[in-house]
Amino acid sequence: MLSSQSAAVVRATLPVVGAAIDEITPVFYRRMFTAQPELLRDLFNRGNQADGTQARALAGSIAAFAGMLVENPGRRPDAMLARIAHKHASLGITADQYTIVQRHLFAAIAEVLGDAVTPEVAAAWDEVYWLMAGALIAMEARLYAEAGVADGDVWSQWKVVGRLEETPDVATFMLRPADRSPSPPFKPGQYVSVRCPLPDGANQIRQYSLSCAPNGTDRWISVKRVNGTGGAPDGEVSNRLHANVKEGDVLTVSAPFGDTVLDDGESPVLLASAGIGCTQTISMLAHLAATGSPRRVVVVHADAAESTHPFRTELGLLVDKLSDAEAHIWYEHPENPRPSQYTGLADLAGIDVPEGTRAYLCGPVPFMSSVREQLLGRGVAASRIHYEVFGPDLWLASTT
Repeated sequence: MLSSQSAAVVRATLPVVGAAIDEITPVFYRRMFTAQPELLRDLFNRGNQADGTQARALAGSIAAFAGMLVENPGRRPDAMLARIAHKHASLGITADQYTIVQRHLFAAIAEVLGDAVTPEVAAAWDEVYWLMAGALIAMEARLYAEAGVADGDVWSQWKVVGRLEETPDVATFMLRPADRSPSPPFKPGQYVSVRCPLPDGANQIRQYSLSCAPNGTDRWISVKRVNGTGGAPDGEVSNRLHANVKEGDVLTVSAPFGDTVLDDGESPVLLASAGIGCTQTISMLAHLAATGSPRRVVVVHADAAESTHPFRTELGLLVDKLSDAEAHIWYEHPENPRPSQYTGLADLAGIDVPEGTRAYLCGPVPFMSSVREQLLGRGVAASRIHYEVFGPDLWLASTT
């Protein structure tokens, strides 16, 4: 909770800082990467830096946190903080790095706002920063402890024991600990980070859902090749993995993290995905089938066409194993004759959504936003709708 003096200053200056935050964050990243270029090379996603999405996500989270501190001082945005903490843990972020961020962030604030940043204003916003940072450091420490690793020590070597081509642009890599140690447990819906060496010497990190755990040791990840459109560059990590990683190779992989996980209750479940977002759905379905769950399960998936739909056969097999499950699949450009109601974009109007449903969404933000709006309109409480985004979460502050 902010001190009363700082709360008054933050409340008075929030409009000014909020209006300038989109200008402050690019300056912050420029200053930090100039001082410590290894952070851009080996920690931050260079693609998200180039298109500005990381800066916009940071701006949104800071503004949302500060706004909540002054408007709802007795409440903390734990959903937002948990999402950030899990992502940080998957990258191996440590407490000392928050000092680096603070130094460059406040230098950027001073550069952009100039004389408006009085000592009193700087002190108040420093308090905001350390309240947010302190909460994240504590959450991340708990996540590391739960994973059984020292703070930041999340990386280990995994051998590729097989590769499957799911579609022309999706490959599944079957992984096993290179040292034959036990695999860390994971919850259905969690992801791992993969650190990928690139030709220019960088080690870029990306997150991938654990799509399958067929035995007690192996873990599978499924990677969609990102082909740049509209002037956007191709995904440098996904294309590198597709082009170069084969059976027998070794990958550097993190422990599993992620806050969008299947609950252990008995309520009905709706799993909604689009494109490669089906990896989360498959993980949750596999768990439900393996445990013989009697829960009511509704699966919603949208894809471009049959040939681009990963795990199309597996989805049907898993649904058939469950005692009370059904799947609804839409193709925007179907390659075979298809009922008109399942052609085009996903529309939940004709689907029964049982009372008490808990929903899990994974896919492009426009798809998840549409499904969320439809579910809210059907009476599903916002607190029972969970989602996963890979990359900077530009949706986070608006749904917290």
